[in-house]
Amino acid sequence: MATSESIVMPRPSAKVDRIKIGRAWVDTLSFSRAVETLVEHALERKAAAFVVTPNAQHVVMLEDNPQFREVYEHAKLVLPDGVSLLGAARILGTKLRERVNGTNLFQRLCERAAQEGLRVFFLGGRPGAADLAVKNLRALYPNLIVAGTARPPDAFDKNPDLVREVSQKIREAHPDFLFVGLGAPMQENWMYQHGRKLGVPVSVGIGGSFDVVSGILPRAPRWMQDCGFEWLFRLAVEPRRMWKRYLIGNSRFLAIVIRQLMAGEIQTGPIQSGRA
Repeated sequence: MATSESIVMPRPSAKVDRIKIGRAWVDTLSFSRAVETLVEHALERKAAAFVVTPNAQHVVMLEDNPQFREVYEHAKLVLPDGVSLLGAARILGTKLRERVNGTNLFQRLCERAAQEGLRVFFLGGRPGAADLAVKNLRALYPNLIVAGTARPPDAFDKNPDLVREVSQKIREAHPDFLFVGLGAPMQENWMYQHGRKLGVPVSVGIGGSFDVVSGILPRAPRWMQDCGFEWLFRLAVEPRRMWKRYLIGNSRFLAIVIRQLMAGEIQTGPIQSGRA
């Protein structure tokens, strides 16, 4: 297993296009192609790699956080979770193929893992969410091999002893997929600083997906997801937690896109294999 701290994350084929939105280079893979790329990577047990799933909040954080930008530069795939990124691409005169929703990606990768005999590990979520998610996913995919779950205390990443404890548990479980639901930017920073040292072929930041799949948090009706109003549903369900992110954060996101448009910074191009 690869455990070196200096691993350069492998990028997709040079034929895959990418689009710059703010400071994020976003891959234009379709949902199905993203899934198969990651399954192939896990099956072949290639060098440890991680995946980020940006939304408008990520684009705003990338403006102010150099460490977060460094994380993004080393990601294997940068997949557009937020429908706002698809809208931004259209404003900039380009096009992303489709939204790659983090919760849908999590569920589909679990389905494929069950089919291929790949092991999964769940890290994070609200108390009890990961275990409930395991129960619900096993009802759908009886062959799913869950190597383990962990729900460390909040801010555990600041405690070296807790980091070592969680890392050791994951290392001993030997998963092929590590799903990290710690919220941004904590989950991305953790995958970059610690997760990629554990020999797990694929780690994916999935935000609050454990909470949704477990049933702890309701998910927007399908028509709201398809129309791009899932954010409004989440705001209604958790107004005190989400109002600042959606009302203030989305305004900043729009300003970033307009600034990019006015400056003529419309950048697209092939991803260079091995870029990190």
